[in-house]
Amino acid sequence: MTSFNSPSLSLSLFVHFVLFQEELREMREQPIDPQAEQEIIDSIEEVYFSNDSFDMVQHELEKLPPELNLQELEEYRDKLKRQQAAVSKKVADLILEKQPAYVKELERVTALQTNLQLAAVICTNARRQLSVAKEGFTEASLGLLANQRRRQLLTGLLKSLRTIKTLQRTDVRLSEMLEEEDYPGAIQLCLECQKAASTFKHYSCISELNSKLQDTLEQIEEQLDVALSKTCKHFDVSHYTKVQLAYTLLGKTQTAMDQLHMHFTQAIHNTVFQVVLGYVELCAGNADTKFQKMQYKDLCTHITLDSYIPCLTDLCKALWEVMLSYHRTMQWHEEHDKQETTPTPESDELMVDHSYVKKKLEHGLTRIWQDVQLKVKAYILGTDMSNFKYDDFIVVLDVISRLMQVGEEFCGSKSEVLQESIKRQSVNYFKNYHRARLEELRMFLENETWELCPVKSNFNIAQLHEFKFMGQCRSPSVSPSRQAACSTSPPQEELSLFQQYLQEGNPFEMHIEHKEEETEDVLASNGYESDELEKSVYQDYDSDSDVPDELKQDYVDEQTGDVPQKSVSRETIRSKKKSDYNLNKTNAPILTNTTLNVIRLVGKYMQMMNILKPIAFDVIHCVSQLFDYYLYAVYTFFGRNDMYESSGLGLISSRLRTTLNRIQESLIDMEAGGENAGVHGPTEDRKEKVPSPHLSQMVVLTSSGTLYGLAQRVVATESLVFLAEQFESLQSHLDTMMPAAKKPFLQQFYSQTVSTASELRKPIYWIVAAKAIDYEQMLLMMAGVKWDIREIMSQHNVYVDVLLKEFEQFNKRLGDVSRHVRIPLPVSNVLWEHCIRLANRTLVEGYANVKKCSNEGRALMQLDFQQFLMKLEKLTDLRPIPDKEFVETYIKAYYLTENDMEQFIKNHREYSMKQLANLVNVCLGSHINKKARQKLLAAIDDIDRPKR
Repeated sequence: MTSFNSPSLSLSLFVHFVLFQEELREMREQPIDPQAEQEIIDSIEEVYFSNDSFDMVQHELEKLPPELNLQELEEYRDKLKRQQAAVSKKVADLILEKQPAYVKELERVTALQTNLQLAAVICTNARRQLSVAKEGFTEASLGLLANQRRRQLLTGLLKSLRTIKTLQRTDVRLSEMLEEEDYPGAIQLCLECQKAASTFKHYSCISELNSKLQDTLEQIEEQLDVALSKTCKHFDVSHYTKVQLAYTLLGKTQTAMDQLHMHFTQAIHNTVFQVVLGYVELCAGNADTKFQKMQYKDLCTHITLDSYIPCLTDLCKALWEVMLSYHRTMQWHEEHDKQETTPTPESDELMVDHSYVKKKLEHGLTRIWQDVQLKVKAYILGTDMSNFKYDDFIVVLDVISRLMQVGEEFCGSKSEVLQESIKRQSVNYFKNYHRARLEELRMFLENETWELCPVKSNFNIAQLHEFKFMGQCRSPSVSPSRQAACSTSPPQEELSLFQQYLQEGNPFEMHIEHKEEETEDVLASNGYESDELEKSVYQDYDSDSDVPDELKQDYVDEQTGDVPQKSVSRETIRSKKKSDYNLNKTNAPILTNTTLNVIRLVGKYMQMMNILKPIAFDVIHCVSQLFDYYLYAVYTFFGRNDMYESSGLGLISSRLRTTLNRIQESLIDMEAGGENAGVHGPTEDRKEKVPSPHLSQMVVLTSSGTLYGLAQRVVATESLVFLAEQFESLQSHLDTMMPAAKKPFLQQFYSQTVSTASELRKPIYWIVAAKAIDYEQMLLMMAGVKWDIREIMSQHNVYVDVLLKEFEQFNKRLGDVSRHVRIPLPVSNVLWEHCIRLANRTLVEGYANVKKCSNEGRALMQLDFQQFLMKLEKLTDLRPIPDKEFVETYIKAYYLTENDMEQFIKNHREYSMKQLANLVNVCLGSHINKKARQKLLAAIDDIDRPKR
């Protein structure tokens, strides 16, 4: 139907139609039988009805026979014409039959053609209008809009491309931030990149970036873990703040705390191993790496004695750094928690984290301290310290004591592990040390010449290094266990070690510095001091002719040459008591080198006891043995004498005798003096005992020129008294150290032993007094006196003058001795008392030897004794004169009646049986009968019998 749009096509159809009409007219003019016509049509080959593309000419030509026959061809041609005419006629008939419909349709075609022409005009106008619209609107306005849209798309694309470019370059920035240790920034950047990468994942270039960023984040976590481990040894606030912020960004605060505790445990192990390994390899002196493969416990056994203390100190320093870091970590979290008190939507989650962290840190305190204790315990027990020098062992105790103080401040621990390990070493060490010191003391005593050790007049044991600790109430080297000893100092707020050394310094460096600062100046120059009078105060107060001229001059300082402004006048000297024999140093302590060594030893023992209370009783027991042995030695050297009992003076009290017996039984090895001593090892009961000491052969006690070694006796006895005084001053301190259950031992030691030291003066100085005066000569002279005289005499006997001359000589010899050794007033009093007592008893004995005596003779006795007393009182200030009544009572007993005499015998048992018998036989014999005399003698015998 579309072909009708063309006018040329319509004309062609019309021409064909006219021609076809003419053919139909010719056919109708030739009458044909319809049946015959149908047969002709039926005879047409079927192929002619096949399709339009059928080439009938070609078909007919192919049917021609090889040899052509004109007639046959013409016949065949006619046949075809007839078939064609039949078909044409049939078609014409059909056309004619449909002609009205055709005409009608043709009219419609014509109308359609007209409409089409109108439509063509409309379309042409529309296209012209559209062309105008395109030029005026579409190309101008919509083009702008399209360009704007394209621009927006390109801008977004550019932004995406820039983001992609940034993401691609993130690795470089992350590396820079990690080098700068900006972990929070690195994690923040990484998380932002991950978020951006998920936004642009539709780009092919971003597809692999996400997994790469995840790997980078894991790498950052690993580096963050390393950074966290660094805080275990050297805590830095800014560094730790960054690390914690980074873990918060990751949401792994609790994991970080678990990791932190693991790192602290590892840090402790690595630290101690490296410190000990360094010393072991240094001392081994070779490059052998076998030590690196050892267990820490085994490694500790290879520490040498020389490197033990430096290694221990470095070990504690390193462990202090770890514990200080933990302390500062806790401090950081406490301050951080206070700052984050403002409520936020995430506050509940933060509270959970903070609670977990707080509990974890608190539990970690005990765990970390336990690790520290175990490591140090392994080190302590790895070496046998029994052969350490005392000072070295004290340093070890001091370091461990300070470490225990650290533990107490760190987590309130009593450090049972450290206490037990150091106690084991201390008991072992102290047992060997004390045994060696007792042997050393014996050696000192046996070589001691008992010469005066010159010390300053203000000497005090607190000036000795060994007692410095008593004045250090809260120095860094004093453990908490020592604070009880400092009760005299006023209470004040003390900083803990963690407060003192929070920013710098180390508490384990203080003891070395302190030791270097110590100075000790207790010895006087040449035995004298510049502020004292360097001359003998003793002299004959009636004359100073025996005093050298240089000693009469004012004292000149030996060190400076200056003359003091004030000098001691002779009047002052004369005003002193005649019995106070001393040098210039009236109050200067009398002690020997051995005494000083014992005092130092006591100080060392107390240091050890003060640092380590668990062995306090063992130490105090050993301290008491030092005093016991010294006391026993002084007694053995200077006081033992079989004449005590016969003297009747009661020189040794029962308490002193008990003490001496106890010392001998518990401490003195009486079997060790033989030739075979030491051949066999000490038995179990003898190993704690010490052989009895022997006096040095250099000490001569038999010379009358030295008053039988009086100087040595004074030095020995008074040094013992001085030692006792020092023990008395230490009693309160020892009492605070002693366990409550053992305090009775200490009290008994002081009451039974220390207090008896001064009692040794009597037996020791009695020997001098017994030999200094020739009492036998006096007895002989008294025996030559006639007592049965009949006249009252006005002149005393010569023996009195001889005796007084002996006393004057004794007085002078005391003065000679005092030029070398000060004789304290108690000593001179004891000496004079002994001499006077012995003289008085010698007088009584002389009177008891009288065979005949008259009343006038008895009066002569009284005259002699009064003369003796009168002259004696000028020589000594000792009042009252000892045993004065002993002589007077005996003389006056001559005048008693029989009954009074019987009572006298019962009441006065101080007289010997011979002396009482003499009274009965000689004095009373003139006025009582024989029977009465026998009765009195029987009474005397009854008194004497219990003694036998």
